[in-house]
Amino acid sequence: MPYANPDALVSTEWLARHLEAPDLRVVDGSFTLPGVTPTARELYAQRHLPGAVFFDIDDIADEQSSLPHMLPSAEKFAQRMRRLGLGDGHKIVIYDGTGLSSAARPWWMLRVFGHRDVAILDGGLPKWQAEGRPVTDEIPAPRERHFTARLNTLLVRDKAQLLENLASRREQVLDAGAPGRFAGTEKEPRAALRSGHIPGSLNLHYDALIDPRTRTLLPAEELARRFAAAGLERGKPVVTTCGSGVSACALAFGLYLLGWPDAAVYDGSWSEWGLPGDTPVETGAR
Repeated sequence: MPYANPDALVSTEWLARHLEAPDLRVVDGSFTLPGVTPTARELYAQRHLPGAVFFDIDDIADEQSSLPHMLPSAEKFAQRMRRLGLGDGHKIVIYDGTGLSSAARPWWMLRVFGHRDVAILDGGLPKWQAEGRPVTDEIPAPRERHFTARLNTLLVRDKAQLLENLASRREQVLDAGAPGRFAGTEKEPRAALRSGHIPGSLNLHYDALIDPRTRTLLPAEELARRFAAAGLERGKPVVTTCGSGVSACALAFGLYLLGWPDAAVYDGSWSEWGLPGDTPVETGAR
């Protein structure tokens, strides 16, 4: 069973052959939680793929929001992409430092703002380095390139829409968090958040999409089996969620590989829903 959208995933062999292509741009989409050191930017400065620019999801964000790394305006996104030398007509390949933990967030953001020719490096930096391929500490100085940003609201959900969905159940909600956090038995890493999950949601930890030995995506047949085992119905729309809208994008990416209709991402995720307030919370495993 092949992937339905195989162009969204490129191998290290493919990237090594095309690294110097004039229309290709490589992006380091690594992310670390607040307080974790070294930070993703510091790790990028130490080593990254040749020519790769750093996509800082905490900077390419809505600075007016109290929530972490929420989507910015189309104008700000276009400005940041121009500074990174990413623009119309480029094929963009994204990787991160673990394999898939955060690379899918820039992948999703680029697609939200209308850039479709974007892929993720299968296995990320770990596989690239394990194969002895080159890394560098040289920070590139990209030439600006025009980026046309048009917000696709069909790929984004907010709290009001998730509250409405509690009654309608029109969309399936799939949580990418670890089982303990989903069940409410593990403490949330962000202070003041309640524990548990959005009522009625399903759970599939984002790391379940990855082969633990190689950090590469599972074959299509096994991916499909894991989504089905989590309780997803193929013909029904899906919204993914997580702690702060990062690993939720990994589930959206996995579904895209399988050819499901585009999954939306709840941008605020648990950083918003889990705050003290009137949003209902469920605990326990499903």
